[in-house]
Amino acid sequence: MCLGVPGQIVELFQEGVTLMGTVDFIGIRRKVCFASLPDVAVGDYVLVHVGFGLARLDEENAIRTIALMRELGVLEEELGPEAQAASTS
Repeated sequence: MCLGVPGQIVELFQEGVTLMGTVDFIGIRRKVCFASLPDVAVGDYVLVHVGFGLARLDEENAIRTIALMRELGVLEEELGPEAQAASTS
């Protein structure tokens, strides 16, 4: 199953003409393409799927979704093995 995972933008930068960024997912940082969300800002919460920013989320919904994904045990499936360690810290 592939789910969109909420995370918080910690950095934005350009790669050529494409807006890119670094997103923090429970302590795991990944590079994300924001070509479809050109008005995002550092500190925003976003929904990310396979490396692409899909939508901006408010903080409350992002945190609630992360908690639910932890409860369901799907964070490791979506973020890889390091998610288990991050979930317990």
